[in-house]
Amino acid sequence: MKPDASTSAAPARGVGGPLQSSEPVRVAPAPSAAVVLLEEAADLLVVRRDFRAALQTCERAWRSLADDAPPDDAAGVSLEVKCSLCVVGIQALAEMDRWQQVLSWVLQYYQVPEKLPPKVLELCKMQEPGAVLEVASAWLQDADNQGLPEYRDLAALHLQRVLLPLGCLSEAEELVVGSAAFSEEQRLGTLQAISTARQQQKHEQHGPEDQKLNQEGSFSHKLLSLLMLLRRLWDSAVSHCLSLPFKKSLLAALILCLLVVKFDPASPSSLPFICKLAQIFHWIRAAMFSPLHQLRAHD
Repeated sequence: MKPDASTSAAPARGVGGPLQSSEPVRVAPAPSAAVVLLEEAADLLVVRRDFRAALQTCERAWRSLADDAPPDDAAGVSLEVKCSLCVVGIQALAEMDRWQQVLSWVLQYYQVPEKLPPKVLELCKMQEPGAVLEVASAWLQDADNQGLPEYRDLAALHLQRVLLPLGCLSEAEELVVGSAAFSEEQRLGTLQAISTARQQQKHEQHGPEDQKLNQEGSFSHKLLSLLMLLRRLWDSAVSHCLSLPFKKSLLAALILCLLVVKFDPASPSSLPFICKLAQIFHWIRAAMFSPLHQLRAHD
């Protein structure tokens, strides 16, 4: 039986045109499940705006990559797929206002911070500076990353968005001086900014202390003025009492006791108290007019 003519005559077309009968047929490899899921996640994110579903699809794609270990020739494609999955997942989290979960979500797939793709690390820096400080510092100190073309931009971004806002001036100075990624102009400008920030930091530290000292000095001055006023009032009251006759002084004391203690002077129970008060006044008068007291007063 002869083969069908139409079948044998129909040439298979490859990259270089019609194939000869001895050439193998080149068939494009089928896309992996992770690539298919990546396209689905991107469609959910951009077209359908279903951010939760897009994030879940990225997680399914990550599990697919973990199950299907790529061969050596597909390792580069796998790295690109991983980076794209991270980008789509980060954008989905950002659209749901879940920025605080970005870094932890990424690190569950990239267990080693130094292996983060530069694009992913740049997106992670949109978080709070304190959250990415340790991860970004470890990435910048890795020798393999220092040869990447994106290293200079990421180092400058780390200075502006993480180190300087957090006040990590020593770390910033060490990064600028020890890295060859910065030009001389960038290095001088950054060092000047670090010096200005350090002076401002010192001023802010000394400000509350100076204010506290001023408040304490003002309080001490007011307390001293009050004590001096009380002393003058006391001296005036003593001088006035000494200038009065003894009977008048005793009468004033009795009136004061009547107002304060509220006792009845005509009551028999008040007689011992009045006698005691008179005796105290005699002692005070004798002490005030003794020669020793007058000598101290003259001194």
